[in-house]
Amino acid sequence: MTTKEMREKDSEQLRHELADRRRHLFDLRSQAVTEKLEDPSQLGKTRKDIARILTVLGQRENEQKSAAAKAK
Repeated sequence: MTTKEMREKDSEQLRHELADRRRHLFDLRSQAVTEKLEDPSQLGKTRKDIARILTVLGQRENEQKSAAAKAK
């Protein structure tokens, strides 16, 4: 998922996607421990996706705070 696609989704969808990605990362780590992980690069990709989602959510939160501060 690209950053552009993430920005088009609303916050609730992103939170749901974040939970899914975290679950997927847990599964990948479990596979890595049991040596059944076929593609080790998936670990890094999933971690980066989680970071992107958290960044977009954080930016939205900061925008809401600044908009509320300007309204006062």
